[in-house]
Amino acid sequence: VQLQASGGGLVQAGDSLRLSCVLSGGTFSSYAMAWYRQGPGKERELVARVNRWGDSMYGDSVKGRFTISRDAAKHTVYLGMNNLKPVDTAVYYCNAELPPPEGYPSSYTEEVWGQGTQVTVSS
Repeated sequence: VQLQASGGGLVQAGDSLRLSCVLSGGTFSSYAMAWYRQGPGKERELVARVNRWGDSMYGDSVKGRFTISRDAAKHTVYLGMNNLKPVDTAVYYCNAELPPPEGYPSSYTEEVWGQGTQVTVSS
């Protein structure tokens, strides 16, 4: 399974961007999909996650500004980012998580990471 992320760039505060991440080599509908980010000198943090049934959750710092969505036909997860702020500057990583088979422990969870895409927001 591979993830290919794209859509990052250099924008100004208040602008919008949409990140895309395509999953290949696996059954897209089986995976929970998420976006993480890692800013300069910071730890990687969860930005948003959408499960296999389309239920989403967001980190506190992006609620109301970012939207995660998934398109099963395109095997793609998107992250729509509005009203971007300089603190949103980070490398954004796509993540796919396949839960373990029924009866198996969580250690059997399969996790795949994309290569990251840089988002830079200038003030």
